[in-house]
Amino acid sequence: MATGQPGHPGPRRPASAAVAERAEATRDALVAAARRLFVERGYHATGTEDIVALAGVGTRGALYHHFAEKKALFVAVFNAVAEDLVAAAGTTIEDGPPLAMLRAGLLGFLDASLTPEVQRIMLIDGPAVLGWQEWRTIEEHYGLGGVRAMLELAVADGSLPAQPVDVLAHLLLATTDEAALYIANADDPAAARDDAVIALDRLINGLQAGEHPPIRDRA
Repeated sequence: MATGQPGHPGPRRPASAAVAERAEATRDALVAAARRLFVERGYHATGTEDIVALAGVGTRGALYHHFAEKKALFVAVFNAVAEDLVAAAGTTIEDGPPLAMLRAGLLGFLDASLTPEVQRIMLIDGPAVLGWQEWRTIEEHYGLGGVRAMLELAVADGSLPAQPVDVLAHLLLATTDEAALYIANADDPAAARDDAVIALDRLINGLQAGEHPPIRDRA
């Protein structure tokens, strides 16, 4: 015996742990299958029976055990794509001046808007399936904190004039989201991306240039 006393079996996993592992494996299979089909066909053209068949989990009862409805499964797929996007950004953006890192992160999202996954799930089906408010809330969850952090560092090192960072972070994130939507829905996405980069660069450069009006007292 590899473990335990001679003649006795090794320790067994509790039955509840095995059940939890199977449930997690089923959920992961459903998300992976839905992710593939939503990209290939789009959300509305993908039936739950197609997802179940590709996932190999038996019946639609397995799907509804983990997800109350098809939209809930879409939310899980959306989050998975967003998490992969954030993870990829973390490995590709090099340390440097805060505004340079901010620019790299925002332009990275514009580049990602050319990929089938981000384009279809996050930018085309996302707003339509989730509704504008829920879509913006999820987008802010993944992007707003990073934008705000880079702006705070830029103010701290003097490369950006002191200003209300919270509202600026929202404005930059919303601008980048709109640029990505523009790219995803353009007849020529590659050309649209190039135009969006020019516009975003001018916006970021404008934050540093020239005289800035004094910040109004909030009192």
